[in-house]
Amino acid sequence: MGVSLDGFIAGPDGDIGWSAPDEELHRFHNLHASETGVHLYGRRLYEEMIYWETAAEHPSLPEHALEFARIWKATPKVVFSRTLDKVEGNATLVKDNAAAVVAKLKEEPGKDLAVGGAGLAASLMPHGLIDEYRLFVSPVVLGAGTAYFPTLDQRIELELVEARRFGSRVVYLRYQRARE
Repeated sequence: MGVSLDGFIAGPDGDIGWSAPDEELHRFHNLHASETGVHLYGRRLYEEMIYWETAAEHPSLPEHALEFARIWKATPKVVFSRTLDKVEGNATLVKDNAAAVVAKLKEEPGKDLAVGGAGLAASLMPHGLIDEYRLFVSPVVLGAGTAYFPTLDQRIELELVEARRFGSRVVYLRYQRARE
């Protein structure tokens, strides 16, 4: 997920425009999305991402965006929401028990699961259900907004396993849970 230097994924008004990827970063996202077995979304992020369900119908989009649309549409999604009544395309709606559903999905063979949405991620962290944290740190200070990490009762020990700097000044950091 995109995150500001001061730890927010959205500004005070919910704005995420500051984190829009350029072509180089978009292609990096495409690569990771193509390696994902199932996208797990909270309601708010799903509502932002549903754009990609029909984006491929707009041939004026650049090729890297069209490629992402094809990948996104083909990848199964599980949407966790108590308020939505339905989801579109290759998605399944789950109303409750996110931790139990994700724990079960983690036991199934296949590609990695990708968690999207601060609220969903916050509900999974205390259960130890997130193995990696992938941050795309933008060189912007928002001052307030939606925090990347929630307040936790216990710290999570991590180790940096990958870092990359993009021409857009975004820094990608991939952390795994530290081995005990």
